[in-house]
Amino acid sequence: MRALEVEEFGGPEKLKVRDVPKPEVGEYEILIKTAYAGLNFTDIYRSRGDYKNSPTYPTPLPYRLGVEGCGWVEAVGKGVTRIKAGDRVAFTRVHGSQAEYAAIPAIRATKLPDQVSFKRGIAIMSHGITAHYLAHDAYPLELGSKCLIHAAAGGVGQLLVQLAKKQGAEVFGTVGSREKVEIAKARGANHVIEYSKVDFRDEIMRITDGAGVDVVYDSVGKDTLIKSLNSLRLRGFCILYGHASGLVKNFDVLELAEAGSVFLTRPHLQHYVPTEEAYQARALDLLAWLQDGTIDVTIDRVFQLEEAADAIDFLASRQSKGKVLYEVFGEGQKSKF
Repeated sequence: MRALEVEEFGGPEKLKVRDVPKPEVGEYEILIKTAYAGLNFTDIYRSRGDYKNSPTYPTPLPYRLGVEGCGWVEAVGKGVTRIKAGDRVAFTRVHGSQAEYAAIPAIRATKLPDQVSFKRGIAIMSHGITAHYLAHDAYPLELGSKCLIHAAAGGVGQLLVQLAKKQGAEVFGTVGSREKVEIAKARGANHVIEYSKVDFRDEIMRITDGAGVDVVYDSVGKDTLIKSLNSLRLRGFCILYGHASGLVKNFDVLELAEAGSVFLTRPHLQHYVPTEEAYQARALDLLAWLQDGTIDVTIDRVFQLEEAADAIDFLASRQSKGKVLYEVFGEGQKSKF
């Protein structure tokens, strides 16, 4: 089967589609014929070695890319009872999805309702579950909360804006273009700041009369962190959940005191879905909200596995305006079951 792998860490040129053996299904696992695989910033981080020393997200070489996918269940292993062959499922937090087949722990798979397409189903996996834990647990938003969401027109950003509004928050968003201003507004953001034209920290302080926001959800990292901290109210919270502009290094913790005795956390999604119950609860919430119209998703671009270098470049350029996917077997392919 075809699979996207890296044999050494580096840029997009290191990505290779290789012919590898089809995986065997093990105990408590299911074998999935992949319809689509998601592309996320974590794929960039892993392929260039940002997590090479991480015990939470190990990246042994050669490393098969992809942490989310969707498709048809071709086989189930011993001990699997919730899912059967022929089911349509989506999953995340399992490496190796960017391949024609993936053998994954059954606890990470969520059944898709018939009325939810594969593309829409996968779009709420990594992005949706990330937005869910950010808005409900990393900093629980409530009526009247003020939050700043960086990359508010991106894949996670659009969902986080919608969930923040659902919680009753006042949403500030940053984006990189006029087109993205309109996208973030359409998702419900109250104030949208085009960071290439104005200083977002100055604008936050202007709008809030110097008070700052309760929480900043920062997926950008190196280019934004210090200003994010200084956009907070006294003892506010900054959730640094990504580093699209680069890793934050040599951080002086005194910055937290000088910004107003603020708090900073750098979470991994894995720690917010430690059990099957926690994982499924978030996924099922998102599917329900998707079906009743509480949230919606945007599919921005669909690439082939062989176009991986272009896909990575596109995502890394921060041009995306929604979910980026790899088509493997596609929506219309039918399972043998």
